[in-house]
Amino acid sequence: MSHAANPFFLLPPETVWDCGRVRFALGRRVLVMGIVNVTPDSFSDGGRCATPEAAVAHGLQLAAEGGDILDVGGESTRPGAAPVSAAEELARVLPVIRGLRAHCDLPISVDTWKAEVARAALEAGADIVNDISGLQRDPVMLEVLRSSRAGLVLMHMRGTPETMQQHTNYADLAGEIRAFFATALRQAAAAGIAPERIALDPGLGFSKTAAQNLELIRRLPEFLELGRPLLLGPSRKSFIGKILGGEMPPPAAARDWGTAAAAAVCVLAGATILRIHQVSGLRDAVRVAAALRPG
Repeated sequence: MSHAANPFFLLPPETVWDCGRVRFALGRRVLVMGIVNVTPDSFSDGGRCATPEAAVAHGLQLAAEGGDILDVGGESTRPGAAPVSAAEELARVLPVIRGLRAHCDLPISVDTWKAEVARAALEAGADIVNDISGLQRDPVMLEVLRSSRAGLVLMHMRGTPETMQQHTNYADLAGEIRAFFATALRQAAAAGIAPERIALDPGLGFSKTAAQNLELIRRLPEFLELGRPLLLGPSRKSFIGKILGGEMPPPAAARDWGTAAAAAVCVLAGATILRIHQVSGLRDAVRVAAALRPG
């Protein structure tokens, strides 16, 4: 049976994600990446962690609730969000990464497409670069990664957060995203970045409509043909709000039950890393879904 036809396909048990200081075995294991937004305008919890102290406390709470990775971001990537300067982003994320590293041994991911921010974050103690542009926006990013041992998340997106929802026309949604990843993987390999360091994120909510997000989840097994772990970020996204409330969707923080359902289906379809806001409770849904996969 092909991967695309098998809704319970697992990566081979020897599949690893090498993040330098930490190597994850991901044949069966599912990881939970807790989100630490250090922004005033993120769609779900903008302003909640407005100070480094609040952000570090939130990250430590996510770790205590069972998170496997902490993902720190200093630039909102919600639809329509305006970019911020590298200096502003650095001022937001570096104190948080240093604070988390001083009190927590979990791997830390920095959510950025800017090479300058990635380099400084790695020097401050981060282990993973989560690049929403999939290496397409800052050509220096390849050099930063080549000269480090950091893990890398390649995400698919068209345009920028400010313009991405103007770029949702696809002839073949999954096919075009697979082609994007194939190109990015070749770029990484040419720069000396081993494939074992890379996870792939199809980019739920990024240059996709609500219907396309659902299609993408249904077609996740097709991406496993690329041989790399899949990271999915369904947490509190607008497509869940539309399912739950139609033209009057519930606020983002009230979408955690819907997120749990989407996360469980993503795991059953082959995802091995889930990026979520609320670790407590949702981790249970992810664990049960992983246990239901055969093997």
